[in-house]
Amino acid sequence: MTDTSGRPIAVFDLDNTLADTAHRRHFLQRRPRDWDAFFAAAPADPPIAEGVALAAETARACEIVYLTGRPERYRRDTLEWLAAHGLPEGRVHMRGDADRRPARYTKLAVLRRLARDREVRFLVDDDELVCDDAERAGFTVVRARWTAGSAALRDGQEREGRT
Repeated sequence: MTDTSGRPIAVFDLDNTLADTAHRRHFLQRRPRDWDAFFAAAPADPPIAEGVALAAETARACEIVYLTGRPERYRRDTLEWLAAHGLPEGRVHMRGDADRRPARYTKLAVLRRLARDREVRFLVDDDELVCDDAERAGFTVVRARWTAGSAALRDGQEREGRT
């Protein structure tokens, strides 16, 4: 059952949607990948203008919800980054520290939970597999194609369940 009295929800991914991870991707090109260093460097991410502008514009009509594959242990850094870059306030859903499922599964589960009570207007994400699965499940998707992709990051999202 959807609550139509509240504002609809717009869901935004963080990495490579709002935050540019290019400066920290080198941590994923090593073997083994250094995920701790990758996430620890996130506070230095520059904002992505297209994503930030879309979030600000969308916040006029929708409640903003952030949905990231970042582990929960980086919540403080994530909240501080969002505030420092003037992003709209919103709930932040993060991956459990021990959760290694692919991002497309973890994110779709959260989207479905959100949609039980409210209209999910759209999801904005850069991960093509997340976008594909969300569309197949009936969600409207905005594909964040404003940064260069990373094979190591895609592999981490799908095979290692890290972001």
